[in-house]
Amino acid sequence: MGKISKGEKSWILYDWANSAYSMTITSTILPIYFKMVAEQGGMKPSTSTALWGYTISIATFIVAMIAPILGNIADYKGNKKKLFNLFFIAGLISTIFLIFVPEDEPIFLLIVYTLSTVGFCGANVFYDAFLVDVTTEDRMDYVSSMGYGIGYIGSTIPFIICIIIVLLSQNGIIQISVSLACKITFLITAIWWGGFTIPLLKNVNQKYYVEKQSHIIRNSFKDLLNTLRKIKNDKAILLFLTAYFFYIDGVHTIIGMATSYGTDLGISMTALLVILLLTQFVAFPFTIIYGKLSEKYGGKKLILVGIVTYALICCYGYFIKTAVDFWILAMFVGSAQGGIQAISRSYFAKLVPKEKSAEYFGFYSILGKFAAVLGPFLVGVVTQITGKTNNGIISLIILFIIGGLIMMKVPDLDKKIVVEDNKTM
Repeated sequence: MGKISKGEKSWILYDWANSAYSMTITSTILPIYFKMVAEQGGMKPSTSTALWGYTISIATFIVAMIAPILGNIADYKGNKKKLFNLFFIAGLISTIFLIFVPEDEPIFLLIVYTLSTVGFCGANVFYDAFLVDVTTEDRMDYVSSMGYGIGYIGSTIPFIICIIIVLLSQNGIIQISVSLACKITFLITAIWWGGFTIPLLKNVNQKYYVEKQSHIIRNSFKDLLNTLRKIKNDKAILLFLTAYFFYIDGVHTIIGMATSYGTDLGISMTALLVILLLTQFVAFPFTIIYGKLSEKYGGKKLILVGIVTYALICCYGYFIKTAVDFWILAMFVGSAQGGIQAISRSYFAKLVPKEKSAEYFGFYSILGKFAAVLGPFLVGVVTQITGKTNNGIISLIILFIIGGLIMMKVPDLDKKIVVEDNKTM
């Protein structure tokens, strides 16, 4: 594997940059802060929980609906970078603006959070699509894995700083309110996200594109329909996206419901937080390993390895009873969660036309967003019927079996790349 180019390094650093948002804003501190604001605003706990869920759904729906059409527009010459900048700046400014929302205005806070989430998720669509512009097909698995791997470390460093600030405030060691401490963490997240995005803004540009036409927006809707027909008729892309929908649903469900499952086992929130951090550190090297192994054995095989690993996680999850069992389960999750997502991203990038990458990644984003619907529903129904959480966990194996069987039918692109490389020698 040759030296990492400036473009590849700049692209990888964005995963380091934006992961701080995922950890601090989406997953931990903002949800807690929102509960505080809702309480001060006189909102009932049940109402605030429901509104938080609705807000996540609305933001996800907005991005899923606009991603393909904006992706099509982004594929025109010079547009991909402009749209990335637009969503990135909108997300960054909205994140900073969280600081200025009055502490008794929960609805206002949810509106600002929605804007920041749309900006964050929208920028990610174009970021993923830039993979084809910064590297070659034979390096995509490695570069994508490096991005995910570095992202795990990039999320933990600012998160640890933020948690320390909040804990010091809670214990009266630093003389500021918990609300102010939370606002400081939002600022830290924005500075981290913005600062480490600068290399991408300077060094990553659209290499593959479609020449501009008149009536871009009108033509984009026509192109969108044509792309849907192409996906329908392209066996490799259709099979991959179908397989991806099922197995990534299981991945997201396990990640999203891990805390709830740990709580059911009687594990304290402090212990869960420590487990979450250690899982991130475990995920870092294993994601890089996935990228390295994919160079030798191919991306398809590594995706199947990830699917089998998650199927085993479901089986092990059925039998766990103690906190030690949960620790072991979390480490198994860490060994596969980054690798399977990174190789899936790069494998899809190899499948799609480079000059239409943003539009295709718009559809990829839709499946990623809507995939986390079937899994939680399956866990909820099975758990409610049987009265046992572990039955809900093992039910997810169905998603991995379906996804794995379909993935086995996807053409092995890596063999094709090797053959083409030999022809050019």
